[in-house]
Amino acid sequence: MESIGAFVFLLQALIWLSLSNISYCTLSDINCLKTLKASVKDPFNYLSSSWNFNNNTEGFICRFNGVDCWHPNENRVLNVHLSNMGLQGQFPLGLENCTSMTGLDLSSNNFSGPIPSDISKKIPFITSLDLSYNRFSGEIPVNLANCSYLNSLNLQHNQLTGQIPGQLGQLNRLTTFSVSDNFLSGPIPGFNVSIPASSYANNPGLCGKPLDDCTGPSKKSHSGVIVGSAVGGVVVVLIIVAIVVYLCLRKVTIKKKKKDEDLEGNKWAKNIKGGKSIKVSMFEKSVSKMRFSDLMKATNNFSKDNIIGVGRTGSIYKAALPDGSFLTVKRLQDTQHSEKQFVSEMSTLGSVRHNNLVPLLGYCVAKKERLLVYKYMPNGNLYDRLHGVEADHNKMDWPLRLRIGIGAARGLAWLHHNCNPRILHRNISSKCILLDQDYEPKISDFGLARLMNPVDTHLSTFVNGEFGDLGYVAPEYARTLVATTKGDIYSFGTVLLELVTGQRSTQVSSAPESFNGSLVEWITYLSNASLLQDAIDRSLMGKGYDGELLQFLKVACACVLSAAKERPSMFEVLQLLRAIGEKYHFTAYEEIILPSETIEGDYPDELIVAG
Repeated sequence: MESIGAFVFLLQALIWLSLSNISYCTLSDINCLKTLKASVKDPFNYLSSSWNFNNNTEGFICRFNGVDCWHPNENRVLNVHLSNMGLQGQFPLGLENCTSMTGLDLSSNNFSGPIPSDISKKIPFITSLDLSYNRFSGEIPVNLANCSYLNSLNLQHNQLTGQIPGQLGQLNRLTTFSVSDNFLSGPIPGFNVSIPASSYANNPGLCGKPLDDCTGPSKKSHSGVIVGSAVGGVVVVLIIVAIVVYLCLRKVTIKKKKKDEDLEGNKWAKNIKGGKSIKVSMFEKSVSKMRFSDLMKATNNFSKDNIIGVGRTGSIYKAALPDGSFLTVKRLQDTQHSEKQFVSEMSTLGSVRHNNLVPLLGYCVAKKERLLVYKYMPNGNLYDRLHGVEADHNKMDWPLRLRIGIGAARGLAWLHHNCNPRILHRNISSKCILLDQDYEPKISDFGLARLMNPVDTHLSTFVNGEFGDLGYVAPEYARTLVATTKGDIYSFGTVLLELVTGQRSTQVSSAPESFNGSLVEWITYLSNASLLQDAIDRSLMGKGYDGELLQFLKVACACVLSAAKERPSMFEVLQLLRAIGEKYHFTAYEEIILPSETIEGDYPDELIVAG
């Protein structure tokens, strides 16, 4: 009996300890957020208005602005994302109490001071850390190398000095890394993955791959001076000889250089043997049968002079047919699909037809090359029309911009809600919205993100490991690495901002010189200061459209909200834009009819895959 009693007591003790541990974990995470809130300045009251701790219900902190929990009914923090809130102060205190946190985003605020030297003790299980666009100073702590679970580290646009710790190269899980726009110097450490040169840009002191090689300090000695003097005399003679040789061979060199340049852009095409027998599979019966040799002839052997665009998925060529008409040929780069998989994807994308989508007319498989044939759009892309060389001379009026916005929204809404299978674009920008002869917008490159990815899953959503064009990427993508409709809507909202402000997504010419943020960040700043109307393109103001412009701007702002769940669906965006343009009687080519199960909210991510 005594042994049974002892067992019961031990069992009760274990249960008590377990419950105590759960309670402690809950209190720990609550204290984490309390301390964080108290340690920062919140001039726009983002935290003050949302972070109310006068609540004892389980999961109440999960409803805080910028807080994700492991479960909505459990006070256990998963991610803290406080981007674009105007927060001030040093690195927030108390984060070590969020013992289960895996993501921290403090980007685009006014934090300053050093990054804690013991940061790995404060956030030991962090997988995504974004401190970009702040004023953090000092050196990058070596201790960051102990955050062994890090997948993404963004320290861009701060005031960091010193070297990049070589120990960071030991972070085996790291796939995304950026320290551009700082004051760093010294050699770049070796990483297990390829980090592009843009991730180190605007740090004049950095060297090593992928930047220029590091040069060692010069060694001066007496013997060096003597040798240098002797060599100097020889050099004078050699210079005279070199000048003579140069003059003799100049013509030969120029001819060879010209020949090499001509081959640079089309060497791949000329190396394809049997081009006359390679067929181009066409979806449109109205387009005559073609072969690879016909595409060669139409693009002048894929000459670089025929290139009309270069994007993340490949180069685009203008093809002139014998009958005087034109096509667009896109050469895909780095596709990982087999020929069978590629043909299957093409069959899906070739069946997608909508008035506001660029139709895929055909495709060609030539050796390892993958070519797509599209209808040619004579007015180019929206980006060039808004920001290109001729933009200042041929400014688009407001009704045209509004029509383009509505038409593009109609195309994207159709992809999200009515296309079968439903398609995520994943790389929306003003460069992929093309304009036909009547300036009717056509969305291009839809479905290519998955086509360019070697893994057939909705979790592998980004082309070549990138998130998309700079300035259009939804803030949650760096944390989740999963594409959603809300991410597409954020990107589209940036396009709407370009239409109404006339500004580029990454550069705001109307902002003060001290402002170095993106267009979305500038809009957020103006909105918080109740100066939103100042963002509107001045060339559009005072012409009877002011009310429409402000309504349009507010729709765009709703699309780029930092919290994905607060953004509208594309169906709602389309309806809001159509209401603004109702008086213009723009033709509604196709109505968007939502399936009943998606009217209440967004459909599951599993359904949102291209092809």
